[in-house]
Amino acid sequence: MRVNVEVNGQPMTADDVWPGESLLYVLRERLGLPGSKNACEQGECGSCTVYLDSVPVCACLVAAGQTEGRRVRTVEGLATGEALDPVQEAFVRTGAVQCGFCTPGLVVAAHDLIRRNPHPSDAEIREALAGNLCRCTGYEKILDAVRLAASTVDGEA
Repeated sequence: MRVNVEVNGQPMTADDVWPGESLLYVLRERLGLPGSKNACEQGECGSCTVYLDSVPVCACLVAAGQTEGRRVRTVEGLATGEALDPVQEAFVRTGAVQCGFCTPGLVVAAHDLIRRNPHPSDAEIREALAGNLCRCTGYEKILDAVRLAASTVDGEA
């Protein structure tokens, strides 16, 4: 089947998509957007989190055919040209990126949190990131990154 979807603001088409193919596979292998990572393929780790019509979803659990005519925004689509999104910049500045496998999903989840709640408490940050697993860190640098990104909402940082 053919899937027509808007990805990061651009119309894209994927051909020869089989019915059980995931959005994650289409993004990475057919559309050349490797930012979202393929880890658990069960929606448990959050590494593949993307926006689907402005709602964060695990791309590994979404059938590609379900995205026909819809909007997808990946971690690559958060940046504006060469300028990183404040959440991406905060992850770099705080050293929250280690192996990088969980980072795309954490960045999208943090971006969504700050979009909904510009000044989250630590408890709200932890809850928003609870669906994203990281094996490299103790999460402190990740929490620091979200705090930093939230502080830039009003230009405080």
